[in-house]
Amino acid sequence: MRKIILETKGLTKVFKGFTAVSNVNLKVHEGNIHALIGPNGAGKTTCFNLLTKFLAPSRGHILFKGRDITSERAALTARSGVVRSFQISAVFPHLTVLENVRLALQRSVGSSYNFWSSEKTLHHLNDRAVCLLSEVGLDRYSDVIAGDLSYGRKRSLEIATTLAMEPELMLLDEPTQGMGHEDVQRVTELIKKVSAGRTILMVEHNMSVVSGICDRISVLQRGTILAEGTYNEVSSNSQVMEAYMGTASCALEGAL
Repeated sequence: MRKIILETKGLTKVFKGFTAVSNVNLKVHEGNIHALIGPNGAGKTTCFNLLTKFLAPSRGHILFKGRDITSERAALTARSGVVRSFQISAVFPHLTVLENVRLALQRSVGSSYNFWSSEKTLHHLNDRAVCLLSEVGLDRYSDVIAGDLSYGRKRSLEIATTLAMEPELMLLDEPTQGMGHEDVQRVTELIKKVSAGRTILMVEHNMSVVSGICDRISVLQRGTILAEGTYNEVSSNSQVMEAYMGTASCALEGAL
């Protein structure tokens, strides 16, 4: 059995009487690709925001590698190795692809706030930036302005900048949202590739992505975990089918 890298105990978030996340007990094992799925409004993004400290829980605890990080600031959690992407593309559109990755690399060398330094002082980061771009298949786009990339390649660039933060646990929020088939396939293969030696927790609606690369799946409904297991286990669960389609006679694949 692999070690648990991330665990929540009774994680709950209440907004003025509305419970968005309720008593979630989640265990993510080291080295796995773990998906968090569920119908719209199930609490997936709220759960992500709790894990990465963009929201404070109303109750419960979050443990990373056995250490309680519930009250930790978001920046400290990120520095400890928990790094996330967002649903909306978050590249710097007027910088080149290389400059975007190099900017992320500055954190590791402590030069993030050297606003008045010459750009030449950052050239020592270029080799590492090119290496990361090669890992996500963007090395031949290094001099392209990021805003000119296709949507799918922008998402690949975001993964490169996330990797620049040297994460132990990557949280990917809807990494294939809004993509065409070709981009979905490319980004899915990329996620599988960069998962080597890392742990990934992802929110994803595309069931072909989830079934193809995820080791374990947690299904949320109305803020609570409805089911957990492999894709085959959750896709044949009658409660999961009903949550998606309102009837236990429909297969999950047909729901999405």
